[in-house]
Amino acid sequence: MDQTDDRQIWDYAKQNEFTIVTRDSDYNDLSLLQGFPPKVIWIRRGNCSTQAIEQILRSASDQIQQLDQDPSIGILTLF
Repeated sequence: MDQTDDRQIWDYAKQNEFTIVTRDSDYNDLSLLQGFPPKVIWIRRGNCSTQAIEQILRSASDQIQQLDQDPSIGILTLF
C-alpha cells in the first residue's frame, strides 16, 4: 500500500471502520481537515524496525483501547 494515494487509504479505512496506523503526518492533517472516522494512530518515531513499532504499539495498548472506545478522540500520537 506504500504506493497507494493517502486519500484512497483514508476512504478505504473509513468505509471499513479501520484505524490507520502510520508514521506519515499526512494522515494527521487529513484527520484535522476531514474529521474522523477513520481514527489515526500516528507513530512519531524516525526510522525504526518493525520490532520497535510493535513494541511502541504493545506498550500503548491501553491508550489504543481508549482511542477505539471514545468517540470524541480521533488521533493518538505515540513517540
